[in-house]
Amino acid sequence: MQVERRKPLTANVGVFSVGLDTYWKQFDGLLDEMRRKTAIFIAKLEKSAVRVRDFGMIDNAARAFEALPKIAAADLDVLFVDMTTYATSSTFGAIVRAVNCPVVLVALQPLAAMDYAHGTTFMQLCNDDLCSVPEFTGVAIRMGRPVADVIIGKLEDDADADAAIASWCRIAHVLHDLRRARLGHMGHVLEAMLDMQTDPAAVTATFGAHVVQCEPDEIMAQFAPLKPDDPAVLAMERRILDFFDTPDPVSDPVTTRLTAADLSMAARAGVALERFITSRQLDGFAYYYEAAPESEMRRLVTNFIVGNSLLTGAGFPMCGEFDIKTCIAMLIMDRLEIGGSFAEFHPIDFERDSVLVGHDGPHHLNIADSKPVLRSLKKYHGKPGSGAGVEFSIRTGPITMLSIGVRNDGRFKFIIAEGESVKWPIPPTGNTNTHGRFRPDVRTFLKRWCQEGPTHHFALGIGHHAAELVKIAAAFGVESVVVTD
Repeated sequence: MQVERRKPLTANVGVFSVGLDTYWKQFDGLLDEMRRKTAIFIAKLEKSAVRVRDFGMIDNAARAFEALPKIAAADLDVLFVDMTTYATSSTFGAIVRAVNCPVVLVALQPLAAMDYAHGTTFMQLCNDDLCSVPEFTGVAIRMGRPVADVIIGKLEDDADADAAIASWCRIAHVLHDLRRARLGHMGHVLEAMLDMQTDPAAVTATFGAHVVQCEPDEIMAQFAPLKPDDPAVLAMERRILDFFDTPDPVSDPVTTRLTAADLSMAARAGVALERFITSRQLDGFAYYYEAAPESEMRRLVTNFIVGNSLLTGAGFPMCGEFDIKTCIAMLIMDRLEIGGSFAEFHPIDFERDSVLVGHDGPHHLNIADSKPVLRSLKKYHGKPGSGAGVEFSIRTGPITMLSIGVRNDGRFKFIIAEGESVKWPIPPTGNTNTHGRFRPDVRTFLKRWCQEGPTHHFALGIGHHAAELVKIAAAFGVESVVVTD
């Protein structure tokens, strides 16, 4: 089963093609051929859930300046330049100097190779996509605005080129949503965890997202009217039982089979959470709050775990322990469609050369390796409260981790690693765990990771996507390091 996404993915991408106006008078039909090439490229973009704005052919400096106001008004997340044939850099310089989004040059020639025996100048010009790429990249550097990427390949039947285009559309999804995100922040850090403390203004300055300060009473206002027999609560219970297994306990005396009371409480809290985030128009939420012992507020705020995981699976990152930096990391991974679970390091397995990565929640249910499990927990270790806990392993295969740390100058830093999730035994503790293996070995990897200054939490996703995360960091002007390179 997959949790349905709360909001569809989208982004604003722009395209303009470049050429040399002198050519159109010299070679009949050449301009039409260039437009045909751009139409094929735009069709590729439109397959990736983006809104495409076509600014047409820019073939001299005057047209570049005419296009500038339109490009600026389009509020683009990524701008593609279709290098249809040779073009002078005057078609590009003024634009790259002015735009603030990543600029990607695309050089996709129609032929795999020229028909040399029958070659013509017309044929060469139709396949001269690469010719002015060095001129454009050099000018971009002189303008202080290096291009974000260059995609080189064939116009059709080129899986590598198509994958690179789709990757940039996923990156556009990240940039679109993060720049506009409203991230809820509620409560305080857990017992003064210094690495959790984050300046909300720094979040806006770096990523554009707005941090919305929220109060626990806002959720309580949604929770209090909900009775166990409320239709919305009963529907949430059915949704939970359809999605999760509820096995008997195994070895941990802290765990029991999911009780009816814990199921009801998780359902009521889940309904209240969803209504709260809708009312506040949030795109993510980071919180920690303890409330008074034995109070109804404590029962509520310590029973978000199941609702958290359902929301995270739906593309709404939920972070405990007040960790808004990891909330951002989870949002990035979700928009790349690779998951994004809230995780930290657990015990090392020196026999298997692995380390357990997991947490007591929340987790991205859509990357579980099998049906996730709910157990009732008599206590949450290290925190107040009791209730339902979520347990599963991440899908077997390649994984990527992203932790957002803070440097000593206050700027953010992406710490990234690629590894492998292996299907080995995990402890039946009502927490999510998976065995992670990393090169060159677990000791060396962990030492390198720790020395880069991460937050002790990170977002965990499937597949190898370090290259995309490095590009996203660059788009926001953030330092990045790939520990496993």
